[in-house]
Amino acid sequence: MDGIHDLGGRQGFGEIDVDESDEQFHEPWEARVRGIVNAMSGAADWNLDWFRHCRELLDPADYLSRPYFDQWVQTYCAMLVNSEVATVEELASGKSVAPVSGMPAPMRAAAVKSARPGAKRYDREIDVGPAYSVNDSVRAKSHGIPGHTRLPAYVRGHAGQILRHHGAHVFPDANALGEKRFEHLYTVGFPSSELWAEAQRQNATVYLNLWESYLEPL
Repeated sequence: MDGIHDLGGRQGFGEIDVDESDEQFHEPWEARVRGIVNAMSGAADWNLDWFRHCRELLDPADYLSRPYFDQWVQTYCAMLVNSEVATVEELASGKSVAPVSGMPAPMRAAAVKSARPGAKRYDREIDVGPAYSVNDSVRAKSHGIPGHTRLPAYVRGHAGQILRHHGAHVFPDANALGEKRFEHLYTVGFPSSELWAEAQRQNATVYLNLWESYLEPL
């Protein structure tokens, strides 16, 4: 969907801070939020793209002013109520009335900080072969959709080149609506001069991983 979250390529927000600490969490409560997120993955109607869609529905003023994990808290409160995992009254009190069946207790902050992600493959075999090959010229489709999408606004309608094929991966636009569908995923290179008028003299390339239905042949 087109919203305040799609900030890529927009002007007026200042320079990006590239010197921020690599520390994953700045406060213990942030790690605790991550533990709640891990536990929430057991909810039947939860997935990452649904979370992203819900976060994109935040009021623009909240989205721009609330810290990153504070946004998570607001989003997950809405998701917990929507999934009937918790009530508004429970969230307001900070205490659950009864345990939730089929879901683990959230990890404590210390456990979250020490946890290490395991290796996992996300590609799948599908019956349809890829529509594009490496070096093919493509254009990102110019239209957006009302729901969740991973196609940023600043590349829509612009031309690029297929640089790599990653196999088939879950399509986020459908996954946010509870439909498990897989599409071929590609790395597409866009010359910066194609994207921004002020970059005409720059020899730079922007690389994006884009699903097949986001693209059209040139």
